[in-house]
Formats: sequence, structure tokens, C-alpha cells
Amino acid sequence: MNPKVTDYISSNIKWQKELEIIRNVLLELPLEEDIKWGIPAYIYKKKNIMGLSAFKNYCGLWFHHGCFLKDEINILINAQKDKTKGMRQMRFISVDEIDTDIVKQYVLEAMANSEAGLEVKPKKNTNPVVIPEELNIQFSKNEKLKYKFNEFTLSKQREFCEYILSAKREATKQSRIEKIIPMILNKIGLNDKYRNC
Repeated sequence: MNPKVTDYISSNIKWQKELEIIRNVLLELPLEEDIKWGIPAYIYKKKNIMGLSAFKNYCGLWFHHGCFLKDEINILINAQKDKTKGMRQMRFISVDEIDTDIVKQYVLEAMANSEAGLEVKPKKNTNPVVIPEELNIQFSKNEKLKYKFNEFTLSKQREFCEYILSAKREATKQSRIEKIIPMILNKIGLNDKYRNC
């Protein structure tokens, strides 16, 4: 039992019973328990299998490669159909909805699928990084900033640029520039806090 997961469950008072029931099923299996992206994560043979999480209106399991699960009783949800290819959710709104045998069956299938190498591999973005004019202006003023930016991977460079380009108002673009300059100088990616949990 990972104490960080215990803390996560204890802090989610509304869904505490439901999370504990699901967790007890997971702890019976040969899964490593950790915290990733701010939620409990369950790893099998060094591969992320699923996450356990609570939201305002429900709690549940997130199967990273759930699209490969048979789901014969049709309980899995693809919450972001246009964005998520592989992830599927099993949601609960009360203790009464949790059938521990079904949860265990789905988890065991997910583990078997992982061992079989079934996974959705993200497509690599090969498009060139489009640097916004506002950021180019900052680069011309600060050579160190440009140097540090170029040390990031292309995907992290793209995240910074898209963050600025997605702002509609000029004032928003400027506030975002002000936010990311210290991050770039300190070698902190825009979304690192989500990756390193």
C-alpha cells in the first residue's frame, strides 16, 4: 500500500468508500501502486495499466489502453471521443454500483492485454514548431531565453508556442509570455507538473 494513495483517498471524503472498495480489489492483484499525474496509478510489469480517480459527480477507473477490453457488458466510456484513442473509463456514482468481480475481471484482462503488447501508440507530431511573433520578440531581446528554449524537446517547444498562439486577446498572449519566460529560463516545461507526479 502506497501511503500517497492512502492520502489521496482520505482527502476525497465524498468518494472515500467507493475508492477504498476499488483499491482493495486492485491490491489483491500483482500491481504496483503509485501516484502519477496527481492520481493513484496502477502499474503492471513497468507499464501503466490504469488510474483511480474521483471527480465532482463520479469516481472510477481509467484504463489507459481500454479500447482493447472486450467490454461485453458495455460499461466503459470514452469521455473524449475526438481526443482519446485508447483510454476508457469505468465510472461509479455509489457503492451499490461497484461489482468487485467485474472490476477484477476487467483489470485482469487489461493486465493480459498489456502482456500481449496491446497498446495505442501516440502519433508523433512531425509538424514544424511555429514560434509566435511575441515569443520571437522576446528572443531578440534575450539571447539566453532563446538558447534555453532550444534546449527543450520539440514537443515541449510546441506546448509553449501553442499556449501563446491559442490566446485570442493580445493581453492574454502577453500574460502568457510573462508566465512562460521564467519557466523556460529555469528549464521547466509548461506541463511538467502533470508529468512528474
